Amino acid sequence: MSYSNYSVGSGSRAARRTFEFGRTYVVRPKGKHQATIVWLHGLGDNGSSWSQMLETLPLPNVKWICPTAPTRPVAILGGFPCTAWFDVGELSEDGPDDIEGLDAAAAHVANLLSTEPSDIKLGIGGFSMGAATALYSATCFAQGKYTNGSPYPVNLRAIVGLSGWLPASRNLRNKIEGSHEAARRAASLPILLCHGTCDEVVHYKFGEKSAHSLCFSGFRHLTFKSYDGLGHYTVPKEMDEVRTWLTARLALEDSAVLIFVKSGLIDTTPWPNLLKCKPIPAVN
Repeated sequence: MSYSNYSVGSGSRAARRTFEFGRTYVVRPKGKHQATIVWLHGLGDNGSSWSQMLETLPLPNVKWICPTAPTRPVAILGGFPCTAWFDVGELSEDGPDDIEGLDAAAAHVANLLSTEPSDIKLGIGGFSMGAATALYSATCFAQGKYTNGSPYPVNLRAIVGLSGWLPASRNLRNKIEGSHEAARRAASLPILLCHGTCDEVVHYKFGEKSAHSLCFSGFRHLTFKSYDGLGHYTVPKEMDEVRTWLTARLALEDSAVLIFVKSGLIDTTPWPNLLKCKPIPAVN
């Protein structure tokens, strides 16, 4: 069981917000440890549910770290408290971003990754609000710093976002293009985004627009995959895509079978081959 506190403040304000993160669940690699990925749950969820799902994903060389977000009042729920990586009102480019909350969440994730061995490849993934936090972390990595100016401490090798959106996207292109190193890091970071066309919570247009915003800002190594008829949830086909993509991008040792253990019986089922999705074109 792991808990941590994170305090963040602004130089122009005396007030400081303290975030108390919940329990962190870890899925140990079943084979040679080659990569560690922090996976972030959605609004109102916790790290346990995703750790159980990821336990069944045939990526034996990956260590999964599944933290739990702080419990806080959330504007989009009328102030009702629940687990959330940051506060959010409406999904809109014109709406305010909870930069303090985003920075705190991104820093918590980076701290979890910072203790991994130097030869291990590092990544961040997530669903819904967790995907938004993963994408925000990608922008911090590219810029080499959080929005509050503190340096970003880890070298990311992969980002996965399911049914999410890109927060704090205003002026992102100018921030990336204003630094040669930021542009280089953005262009080198592989990102996989997946979104259902019938998502009733984070509408498909937000996922598609986020993908274009990232490409427009210099994240050229980006793949966007849409799923016809899929709502705000994940399905085996989508997780198959995640597995195939991570195996290729992180050069992991491939695993061709998934072993299910149920009622004392072991069934070995072939994992299906998948077509690679094409990267979306950069926006001109």
